[in-house]
Amino acid sequence: MVCLADVTKEAAVRRMAERIGERFGRLDVLVNNAAIRAQVPFLEMSLAQWREITAVILDGAFIVTQACLPLMLRSGEGGQIVNIGGATAYTGALERAHVVSAKAGLGGFTRALAMELADRGITVNCVVPGRIGGQRSKTAGAEPPPGHREPIVGRLGEPEDVAAMVRPLWLPTGRYVTGQTIHVNGGLFMT
Repeated sequence: MVCLADVTKEAAVRRMAERIGERFGRLDVLVNNAAIRAQVPFLEMSLAQWREITAVILDGAFIVTQACLPLMLRSGEGGQIVNIGGATAYTGALERAHVVSAKAGLGGFTRALAMELADRGITVNCVVPGRIGGQRSKTAGAEPPPGHREPIVGRLGEPEDVAAMVRPLWLPTGRYVTGQTIHVNGGLFMT
């Protein structure tokens, strides 16, 4: 079953959650992965450009989580929420103040929800990919963006590298991990 919705539209997301509830009766795992990347110098960035990026990344995670959380609570068995962050929230990036700020906000959103939902059996974590190979969107800008670092492992990541970190968080063995930011970046950023 595929349910599409613009994550910035509350009514559309509520309808999506309702369809999931009608079909499955519950929701066990939610991954907030919607994002737009764009490059524009800060002094040339309009408020509309700022809001477009933050609406999809940060507001979208809020809207989708709020709409889907009742389905997760319905089973009484808890669940998992995984927010997909971005390495530039930690390293910075030229001409991406809006993207960097929104992705950094996901870290705070993750920790706040982890504390609030722990007693209901819901874990909340943030997986932060570094440079991942594949086709870039037209709005993503130069490849690589100016000032970007290279992973120390000598290659770009693959989508499977990110999935390999997200998947264990869904398993029963991942139920003790919550409120964490987990970097998957080939050594691009080390804390």
